Amino acid sequence: MNYSIRGQQIEVTDALYDYVDKKLSRLEKYFDAPPTSEGHVTLNVIRGLHTVEVTIPLTGVVLRAEDKSDDMYSSIDEVVDKLERQIRKHKTKVNRKFRQEGSLKTLFVEEPVDGPMLASEEEDALTDDDLEVVRTKRFTFKPMDVEEAILQMNMVGHDFFVFSNVDTREINVVYKRTDGKYGLIEHA
Repeated sequence: MNYSIRGQQIEVTDALYDYVDKKLSRLEKYFDAPPTSEGHVTLNVIRGLHTVEVTIPLTGVVLRAEDKSDDMYSSIDEVVDKLERQIRKHKTKVNRKFRQEGSLKTLFVEEPVDGPMLASEEEDALTDDDLEVVRTKRFTFKPMDVEEAILQMNMVGHDFFVFSNVDTREINVVYKRTDGKYGLIEHA
C-alpha cells in the first residue's frame, strides 16, 4: 500500500519516513490483496505534543486513527495498534454479517499471516458493546446562526452542538476542535 506522509510543524526525515512505512506495512498481512487506495499520514507537533493521524480509505470502509504523545515514535506505534484493532473489529463484523462471496468479507484475510489472534484480541474484536445505542434523545431545533450555536455549545459545556441553521434552513453541527478553534459540519 502507498502512503502520502506529510509533516505539519515538523520535517519528515528519512528515518521518520522509514519508521512510518515499516510500521504501516504490518497492516498488509490483514488483506487478501494489497489495497489500491492511497493512505494518508499526517505528523504534527504542537506545543511539544506529537500527533500522528492515519486515514486509509478502503472499499466500503475507512480506517482512521489518531494518537498524541510526547514522543513521535510512540505515537506512530500506538496509531498502528489502533488500526490493527479496527481491522480485526471490522473483519469480525464483516464475517458475521456478510457471508456471500464478493462482499466486504473478501477484503480481509481470514487469519493474519503471523498466526491466530490471541484470546484477548479475539474478545476485543468480538465485543460490540461500544456500538450499542444506550440512550436516544429527541429535540426540536431552534433556528439560530453559527455564532449563537457556538455560544449555546459553550454554555452547556459540550464539545459539539446540533442546530438548525437560520441562513440555510439545514441541520448543522458546530464542534470544538482540539486546537481550541471551532468547526462547522454542513449537509453536502
